[in-house]
Amino acid sequence: MQQYIVTDYITETGDNMNETTYDITIIGGGPAGIFSAYFARLRKLNVALIESLPKLGGQPETLYAQKNIYDVAGLPKISGTQLSDQLIQQLHFLDCDEYLNTSVTKLTRKDDLWEITTTKDTIYTKAVIIAIGNGAFEPRKLTFEYDKAIEKNNLRYFVNDIEEFRNKDVVVAGGGDSAVDWAISLNNVSNKTSLIHRRNKYRAMESSVDELNDSSVEQLNPYIIKNVTFNSTNPDKIDITLKMIKSDEVKIITADKLLVNYGFISDSKILRDWNIDLTGPFIKVDQEMETNLPNVFAIGDIVSYPGKLQLITTSFAEGPIAVTKALRNLYPDKDYFQHSTSLFEK
Repeated sequence: MQQYIVTDYITETGDNMNETTYDITIIGGGPAGIFSAYFARLRKLNVALIESLPKLGGQPETLYAQKNIYDVAGLPKISGTQLSDQLIQQLHFLDCDEYLNTSVTKLTRKDDLWEITTTKDTIYTKAVIIAIGNGAFEPRKLTFEYDKAIEKNNLRYFVNDIEEFRNKDVVVAGGGDSAVDWAISLNNVSNKTSLIHRRNKYRAMESSVDELNDSSVEQLNPYIIKNVTFNSTNPDKIDITLKMIKSDEVKIITADKLLVNYGFISDSKILRDWNIDLTGPFIKVDQEMETNLPNVFAIGDIVSYPGKLQLITTSFAEGPIAVTKALRNLYPDKDYFQHSTSLFEK
């Protein structure tokens, strides 16, 4: 059995856990935040991890629980839930202080420390890594008025249980990776799956588009949804009115389920309140993931820099870069890099 010997660089300001001054506090418990916390523990740092939801996992766990992910190194495919579970298991091998169901409301500089005000506690830390992904996961919804009762059984913006779509006539709306991947996945359980996109070209990975073209998914391009109503003869179904782009052509299709995948809205108001430099809704960082604020870093989907790719696998590299730079800043006299194989003893 492997055992890891941890000697933390820790400063105590009192007897209670909340009075500990952490080396690094990570805001956001998605894949980027979880792996950064684990890597910081490998570097023998004292770490706090803050997540606004009741459990860790972020978007893969909350939004894409049953969707397969194909671009994580060493894993041919893995579902969102499986990836989250393995990341959490890895983190718990070393452990850190977790603040779940806790939202950050304020970030204030206090001498050489950062004071993080949350909905539960006030946390003091030497460095901060922001890993909040797309924020509060607010989906882009249909832009027209419709009967909200349709959302009870027929209209979905997330897939929480793929079995809900089994043997149903399913329509997916969107043209990005998520919409294409869900159309392919749902087609394996549905009676029929159709994909609606306003363009003839998808904004998805080439391999996914190839798989879509090889599948039996009906592709309805280029159309937009103009209306959704309950079917007049069967109230368990819905009628979806489509209009062809740059044409007067209109068609109505009947389905059991409509999954809208138009992406998500990121609210950067709280970041503006923290005086962090932004590029649109994204945090501007340098090549070492540093923001304009001292010892405040950002990683994952929330950041912007030249050549940035919005991939989980990219964030797995950004976390160690941020942690290593923070360690250099905080403890310049320490040996800040070791290969992981040298850290474990049999």
